[in-house]
Amino acid sequence: MIKFDVKGKTALVTGANRGIGLAFVESLVNRGAKKVYAATRDERNFDELLFINPEIVMPVLLDVTNTEQIQALSNTTTNLDLLINNAAIINGCFFSAEESTQIARMEMETNYIAPLNLVKAFLDQLKQHQGAIINISSIAGISNFPSLGPYSATKAALHSLTQGLRTELRKDNILVAGVYPGPIDTRMTEGFELEKAPPAQVANRTFDSISQGRVDIFPDDFSEQMYAAFLDNPAELEKAFAELH
Repeated sequence: MIKFDVKGKTALVTGANRGIGLAFVESLVNRGAKKVYAATRDERNFDELLFINPEIVMPVLLDVTNTEQIQALSNTTTNLDLLINNAAIINGCFFSAEESTQIARMEMETNYIAPLNLVKAFLDQLKQHQGAIINISSIAGISNFPSLGPYSATKAALHSLTQGLRTELRKDNILVAGVYPGPIDTRMTEGFELEKAPPAQVANRTFDSISQGRVDIFPDDFSEQMYAAFLDNPAELEKAFAELH
């Protein structure tokens, strides 16, 4: 069993300026991380990120769909221990909608291809330090939410990537964790009439889990219950999610 403690480590968090990403940055600082590269697409977010702790948090400009920016960042960072693939986009859309193919391509670039490219860019550093990769998927990646069809598919792809990397990198003692939140109180879930857990809960439960070697993480009551239902009867969970749209 591979365990990972963030204390004294250097981390990169994508989508760090709000929601779950911001909660990860704050939790890393609180838990004694040595340095946190906080990636955002907008330089106007730098001051807010620096306010957390300017001695530890280093804001960096990164569009995760831009491979040149990813490579440039990997060339300027050293000694990375932890990569947190959090940046994502979501659009309410059914597969049968006219615009579903366009939305699927756009979401797949951000939610699946980008994490894959980031892993490849930073893998040598992570191997040198027997580091960790945390991929923020979704309970919608375990069973499809009909009104979020393409998004669910991207998170299922990220789930599969997480499983594959875990197998490939076990020999390098790299921990690879998948996080599968349910509804979290962020801008991304505005308009969803469901009980929502706070972003800090996702970050803290994730770090608690990997410190104990747990790598499939369901960080809120909704995701825990839905995953238990999936293990018991996948078809029934599919029906339950269909009734939520």
